[in-house]
Amino acid sequence: MLVNTKRILQQAQLQRHAVAAFNVYSMETAQAAVAVSERLQHPVIIALGERYFDTVDIEGFSAMVRALAHKASVPVALHLDHAYEKESIVRAIRNGFTSVMYDGSKYELAENIRRTKEIVELAHMGGVTVEAEIGSLARGEFSDEEEGSGTLTDPQSAKAFVGETGVDFLAAAIGTVHGMYTGEPNINIPLLKQIREAVEIPLVLHGGSGTPDDKIRQTIENGICKINVNTEISMAAVAYLQTLGITGKPHHLSSIMASMQAEMERSMERFTRLFMGATG
Repeated sequence: MLVNTKRILQQAQLQRHAVAAFNVYSMETAQAAVAVSERLQHPVIIALGERYFDTVDIEGFSAMVRALAHKASVPVALHLDHAYEKESIVRAIRNGFTSVMYDGSKYELAENIRRTKEIVELAHMGGVTVEAEIGSLARGEFSDEEEGSGTLTDPQSAKAFVGETGVDFLAAAIGTVHGMYTGEPNINIPLLKQIREAVEIPLVLHGGSGTPDDKIRQTIENGICKINVNTEISMAAVAYLQTLGITGKPHHLSSIMASMQAEMERSMERFTRLFMGATG
């Protein structure tokens, strides 16, 4: 069933577990995410980043995901990830996305508040909920995200930001990276606790890939209820494709895509089980 992302996150916040927001860019990644969600009977968020608009037809993609969601027996949300342009957000709203992320983190706080508030007012008129971000994630290896500053979220700024914008959920920068870590992960759990005390809305963790399981569990215990995962799923699919070159055997595209989806499902299932198990 297709539901508003806020509904999923409010339930996750109440039950103290997390829901995966899997970044998808093809039918196979979307089908893999929904299949795992059905198998484990746990909600899922299908996220499409603005950066993929050049290669993914948003109208066709939205129709496909909404059809998969309506057939599913578990809650499925359709989310626009890391949008920087108002036009992209309008396009997503028009095509049935249930939430959007406006990323104004490159701006100073006052300007980020002004721009985010405008997006919130626009999205809420259409019944669409909004994620925003203050602070910024650095970019690690194997990521196709834009380079970020790595600035951590200030709890008091987060409180002011949420109060003035009316945003529905907030991405907290606590030391994770987009992609895979190049050194020892330094996840600031005490900072997360301070952010949790400062704001009441659901908190989001970007940079799930490569983050140690124990750190993931600690973030969920301290208020994170949506975790974005992209790079590890991509790496699982690419690793499978690379094995095909080793065998030297001819393959039909249909069997390649089916096997690649199975590899992504294995990776997605590991994350989903981890996010489900961190209850308390």
